Amino acid sequence: MILRKQEELMRSLKVLALATLMTASAFAQNLTAPPDGGNQRSSVTQSLGLVKVTIDYSSPRVHRNGEDRRGKIWGKLVPYGPQKTLGYGSCTECPWRGGANENTVFTVSHDVTIEGKSLPAGSYGLHLIPTETDWTLIFSKDAGSWGSFWYEPSHDALRVTVKPAKNEYHEWLTYEFPERELDKATAALMWEDLAVPFHIAVPNINELYAAKMGEELHGALGNGWQTWSDAARFAVDHKVALTNALAWAKQGSDAASGWENYVTLTTLAMAQEANGLTADAAKTRAKALSHPSATPLDLHQYARALLQQGKKQEAFDVWQLNAKRFGDAWPVNVGLARGNSAVGKYKDALKYAKLAVAQAPDENNRKAMQAAVEKLEAGKDMN
Repeated sequence: MILRKQEELMRSLKVLALATLMTASAFAQNLTAPPDGGNQRSSVTQSLGLVKVTIDYSSPRVHRNGEDRRGKIWGKLVPYGPQKTLGYGSCTECPWRGGANENTVFTVSHDVTIEGKSLPAGSYGLHLIPTETDWTLIFSKDAGSWGSFWYEPSHDALRVTVKPAKNEYHEWLTYEFPERELDKATAALMWEDLAVPFHIAVPNINELYAAKMGEELHGALGNGWQTWSDAARFAVDHKVALTNALAWAKQGSDAASGWENYVTLTTLAMAQEANGLTADAAKTRAKALSHPSATPLDLHQYARALLQQGKKQEAFDVWQLNAKRFGDAWPVNVGLARGNSAVGKYKDALKYAKLAVAQAPDENNRKAMQAAVEKLEAGKDMN
């Protein structure tokens, strides 16, 4: 009886000891300690217009614990080719994790292309298979895995081939964006004497902006006609969201919800034309040119645009309308000079050009018209 009680006591003590050990272990796992090997966690973010690209990684250095590893990084510390095993985990075709310690994670807020190949928005484990000539860049759907230990090729979202290049010395492994434009950038892994660049592009940047404008028009920014007109013009100019552009232009020029003026009517005409409504566009354009809000400069600039498109007679007609509506106002005579010159009536053009010299509001315009006079006197087109 006594022996049985002693055995029960011993079992209870063992259970208590095991529970205490497990509790202590749980607390130990939550302690914050310095990164293994001093490989600090790093992050770099670059915006491509509305698109945000972020690379999170752990950054090892060339010199470690007094050892100079320069010349021993590529092909040695980071072996060439995929490895059969990393001594832990389940990978059998193991790439390099593109850094140290945890997974290197590549996150993009919108769909992009990498080296011309599509990559959907999301977060990816970034891995590399280096060789002496070409490198394979891998974007794995397993963004949360630890390093490459559990890497599985069937989970690849994208593989591309890139070429390394000699580079200025970097003690710490780093990711940078050495080349950047609105809709594309070059990202690069840089470490020791090597850089591994890869190209990121946003194939539909203007569509993204048009979509963003559409969202904003449903908020406080939709309270004025200017924003509706601006959004419609952006869409028409960049040939995106043309159906939306027409709806936005109508909203901006609507007498009840917007404001009918030269700008909104002109925008509506552009949107109608972009949507194949040629007859409607012509009527709206004529209404805009005759609208009380139209200025001599508005008509003049529209005629200049027509002339640049090679529509000489149409431009001349608008300049004549400008003269009919506004008489001797600047820049009516400039337009009549350009219009007559465009259709080959140099004598008439010279008359109006001389009048425009006298009317010029500033020295730059006076010099420009004086040069036009000299061209016409020589029998040359001033445009």
